[in-house]
Amino acid sequence: MPRISLTPPRTLLMRVLSWYSRRTYGKVLDPGLALGHNPRVLVSYLRLERRVAKWNRLDADLGHLAVMACAARINCSWCMDFGYWEGHERGLAPEKIKRVPRWREHREVFTGLELLVMEYAEAMTETEPAVTDELAAELVARLGEEAFVELTAVVSLENWRSRINSALGLTSQGFSEACQVPGVRA
Repeated sequence: MPRISLTPPRTLLMRVLSWYSRRTYGKVLDPGLALGHNPRVLVSYLRLERRVAKWNRLDADLGHLAVMACAARINCSWCMDFGYWEGHERGLAPEKIKRVPRWREHREVFTGLELLVMEYAEAMTETEPAVTDELAAELVARLGEEAFVELTAVVSLENWRSRINSALGLTSQGFSEACQVPGVRA
């Protein structure tokens, strides 16, 4: 149950956001509705997301796996639901997407670099962060410095998203269900 109303004030900003969200995702995203109670926070968040979408030094699939590993570690059901849908939309293998929360038990599904990226995302998400010099050095060597910085920033942003959504009590909106083939269990 959300800890804040998902009915923000009806403003031009919220009407535009709702239109765009329905057009892009098929429904209005609950985080947008929750943040709509503070237009400055919402606009700042939207600007940040638009700028982040233009980053291109890190392989997008690696970034997505890192984001999902972070969301799984925080246990943000909204982020996991949306992340599954987003991975499906970008063409990531469903067997990878659904195994991210328990990636250590399914190492055979992932490449060595994907495993390192998810390990790093989880280590960054710990309170206190548990990133080791060895892990960082290996990722810098394999990704390069620009991609490593981008990976770090993407995981940090997902920490922010997941913690906001979890604290506000936002849960699954049914995005992952839209990815399932009727009559087939994942």
